[in-house]
Amino acid sequence: MTRDLTVSDSVVVDAPASVIWAQLADPTQMPRWSPENTGARLEGDAVDGGRPLTEGESFSGTNKRGRARWTTRCVVRRSVPGERFCFDVVGWGVGSPRLRVKVARWDYALEPVEGGTRVTETWSDGRRGWPTWLANAFDKAAAGRPFAQFQRRNIARTLAALKADLDGAT
Repeated sequence: MTRDLTVSDSVVVDAPASVIWAQLADPTQMPRWSPENTGARLEGDAVDGGRPLTEGESFSGTNKRGRARWTTRCVVRRSVPGERFCFDVVGWGVGSPRLRVKVARWDYALEPVEGGTRVTETWSDGRRGWPTWLANAFDKAAAGRPFAQFQRRNIARTLAALKADLDGAT
C-alpha cells in the first residue's frame, strides 16, 4: 500500500495577500489557527515574534495532540511578501528538538482572486525515505491513522480558523 505524501487545501480570505502573509510568516501567530501548534520561539532573536521571518531563519515550534507534547525545529525555506511562506520541519523532540530528522514541509501560497486572497496550505511528508510499513506504524501510534488523512483534517481546521480571524482585515 502506498502512502499519500502531500495534502493540500485552499480557502478564500477577504483580506489583502500582504496582510495575510505578514501573519503567516510570523510563526508565533500560528496558535491562533492551528489545532496542534501552541507557540513558537524564534532562534537568535531578542524579541519573540511580531515580525515575518525571512529565508534561512529558524524557529522552534511547540505542539500538542491530546496529552502528547513535542517541540520541532523549523527552517524557513521561502518567504516572499504577499506570495508565499514555506518552512521545513527538520528536528523533533520532547522538550527540545534533539532528533535531527526531516519531518515535513509546510507551505502557504497566496493568490489574489475575486473576493480576496486564496490561501493554499500544503503539508508534505518529509519521511520519504522511510519504508512504508515503518511510516504506517508510526502514523498509527502517533495519530491513529495515516498522517495524510490526519493532516487533511488539520489543514481544513487551520484554514477555517484563519478565514474567521482574518476576513475583513486591512
